[in-house]
Amino acid sequence: MRFNYLLLALSLFLLFAKKMAAQPSFGVADIYQSGQFRERSVDNVNWMKDGQFYTAQSDNDIVQYKVATGVAVKTLLRGSSLPSGIKFSNYSFSPDEKKLLLVTNYQSIYRRSFTADYYVYDLATQQASPLAGGGPQSYATFSPDGRKVAFVRDNNVYYTELATGRQTAITSDGKFAELIHGSADWVYEEEFSFAKAFEWSPDGQYIAFISFNERRVKEYNLQLWQGEGQYPFDYRFKYPKAGEDNALVSVSIHQLATGKTIRTDLGLETDLYVPRIRWTSQANTLAILRLNRLQNQLDLLHAEANTGLTSVVLTESSPTYVDESIFDNLVYLKDNSHFLWASERDGHKHLYLYETKGKLVRQITKGNWEVLDFLGLDEPSGQLYYTSTEVSPLEKHFYSLTIDGKSKVQLTRAKGMNTIDLSPDFKYCLISNTSTTAPLNVSLVQLPENKTVKVLEKNEEVQQYFAQYQLPQRTFFTCPAADGTPLNGYLLKPANFDPKRKYPVLMHVYGGPGSQQVCDEWNGGYNDLWHAMLTQSGYIVACVDNRGTGARGEAFKKVTYAKLGKYETQDQIAAANYLAKLDYVDKTRLGIWGWSYGGYMTSLCMTVGAGVFKMGIAVAPVTHWRFYDTIYTERFLKRPQDNAAGYDDNSPLTHAAKLRGHFLLIHGTGDDNVHVQNSYALQEALIAANKQFTSFIYPDRNHGIYGGNTRTHLFTMMTDFVLKNL
Repeated sequence: MRFNYLLLALSLFLLFAKKMAAQPSFGVADIYQSGQFRERSVDNVNWMKDGQFYTAQSDNDIVQYKVATGVAVKTLLRGSSLPSGIKFSNYSFSPDEKKLLLVTNYQSIYRRSFTADYYVYDLATQQASPLAGGGPQSYATFSPDGRKVAFVRDNNVYYTELATGRQTAITSDGKFAELIHGSADWVYEEEFSFAKAFEWSPDGQYIAFISFNERRVKEYNLQLWQGEGQYPFDYRFKYPKAGEDNALVSVSIHQLATGKTIRTDLGLETDLYVPRIRWTSQANTLAILRLNRLQNQLDLLHAEANTGLTSVVLTESSPTYVDESIFDNLVYLKDNSHFLWASERDGHKHLYLYETKGKLVRQITKGNWEVLDFLGLDEPSGQLYYTSTEVSPLEKHFYSLTIDGKSKVQLTRAKGMNTIDLSPDFKYCLISNTSTTAPLNVSLVQLPENKTVKVLEKNEEVQQYFAQYQLPQRTFFTCPAADGTPLNGYLLKPANFDPKRKYPVLMHVYGGPGSQQVCDEWNGGYNDLWHAMLTQSGYIVACVDNRGTGARGEAFKKVTYAKLGKYETQDQIAAANYLAKLDYVDKTRLGIWGWSYGGYMTSLCMTVGAGVFKMGIAVAPVTHWRFYDTIYTERFLKRPQDNAAGYDDNSPLTHAAKLRGHFLLIHGTGDDNVHVQNSYALQEALIAANKQFTSFIYPDRNHGIYGGNTRTHLFTMMTDFVLKNL
């Protein structure tokens, strides 16, 4: 009898070993160094204005393709013909498509800002010449007639006449950390999502630009440790923390013919934001979006170019905040009589048609779903194109309908997330589709027939790698929030998942306002691959979008207003308790990790949720919103002067003494976004409470913590921490 038991045990062991042997394993280096799991796309596509061709970058060449067939017909630029050593990272056509602007020597500053050396390439002569002397430039942009190029250099706005090479300085008093012309300051770049702050008028006679007077903004001192010499280098830049002074902004308009620059009238209030400027379809009228400090009132102003006088055309207000996502949906029709506008006024983001003077004509889209991207309006046909969540909050689909809100057609049928690149003549588009079952697929599609011309990329090799390594696909579920609201989530399970076993669960959280982690998309991002790697070691990975996240309407998103962190933490704890009750989950082995806002959430879950989670990893977390910037923080919490409890009650610093479990805290000292001050403050609070924890500091690494072997080092350390403590 005993002998039979031994045989049975041996058989089971061999069967398990065979299963494990059938699943080849991969490690952190395979994810962050080899690139074999990385999806390919179609790079730097530019549609040509005749509608017959598009171009794409291929290494250091620019290739022209016939749209009707998707076949390459000509190489417009061969990198081998450029002056020695020139490698371009991007390019743009002049409006007449006779010249190219080549971006070379790209040097990143912050998230979106950069400097570069630009070359103008003449397609007829096949000659490249530097755009301008005097040092690197930023955001070089052709004038509408293609004869001039405007750019920013050393905080001033310039333009160059291409025929003569003559440079004209529109401003000359720009100075680092004092006055910026034509380029966004740090907080605008980060939170209003733009770096270039100038615009050509449609007739090329004017250049409008935003200026930022930073003199009263306090500096943050970022010490850099890896420079030459015995002492660290102090990099100081203007960073307005919550409740502190912002830069004073102004909008000016320069008339090229006279050389005259006038300042527009933004009103008596100076503590305000200008998140966008845009020329209307009338060449002498500039549209300005004016947003108050608390971001609950947005005014659309029209400014007369020769006088700077403004009038309020439309006001959008909210008891909470006006969402940033509507800023880029302001579109002026060529009839000079109407514009399109986005609003959440009915509880979901939808599109509206207005007369130029501000009278509402109609609401165009309606329903309990969100418009995600407005893609364009074909005015002759009255056909409007957009993407939305109408099928599901987990999916993004492409639609057309007429401007009267009728004749809606769903143009994408493939499940998952669909990203659209629409040609200017609305005859073709590139559809990039990804889902839980398929990696990125890029198709060239003819409209309005919705006919696939050619599949440009299928990523079959990537899919084969996933099959070879038996990497998991997302399986979706819903669970109740703390108040019973259904929350969307997904699981990644081991390839040899056995529902009779008990598995540890690592939850991944971001959870910030308007964000979304739970989508029907390929599990091929870097974090996703790390999660898949963990499933090979017998872990289940879970992700849940708490209240406050996006794609589910205004009420779901804005419930966290003025008390950021409270409901999100409650929901992550509720999700953990839900998972703990599943038959195949070991409720004593629940962990959580997150980055940035997710690090904030992890820190709260390990303290406020003490005892629920055995382990947590917080990477680059905010630990007190008083340490973060004005625009983001005050949008959701108001100023600390107005809502002290909203800042203090839900800070991990307040709850440090409640910490239970194994906690790893990671930050980069070069983080210009979420300053390492946050982690140092949490460390001090934990020490004061006599709480043991582990921390790791990456010298000079920014918010992304990358460069060289950094990501491999980081995720190897995180892997070891999970394996040891969960």
